[in-house]
Amino acid sequence: MIEIEKILTYYENDKVFVTAHATERFRQRGIKTKDIRNAVKTGEIIEQYPDDYPYPSCLIIGETVDLKTIHVVMSDEGSSSRIITAYYPSAEKWEDDLKTRRRDK
Repeated sequence: MIEIEKILTYYENDKVFVTAHATERFRQRGIKTKDIRNAVKTGEIIEQYPDDYPYPSCLIIGETVDLKTIHVVMSDEGSSSRIITAYYPSAEKWEDDLKTRRRDK
């Protein structure tokens, strides 16, 4: 199970990496690196993906520097982390708390 403190330690030690694909998606969505860092700093892990390949990952909910709610998916690679994606959660997929996935009825 990934702990938010471990992800924060990776940030402190400059061990968080971003793929070119993720960087392009952030640009398309208007998300800046400082928003992601702030989201992790202010956030909490709301889902764990222990079976993700090649490394376990987790979903973090936090706030951008402009106090907008954002979701960030990050891996735990043992000695570093990778930002897989980040996005603004939509009301169609998430309950009002933006932490709980909507269930199809």
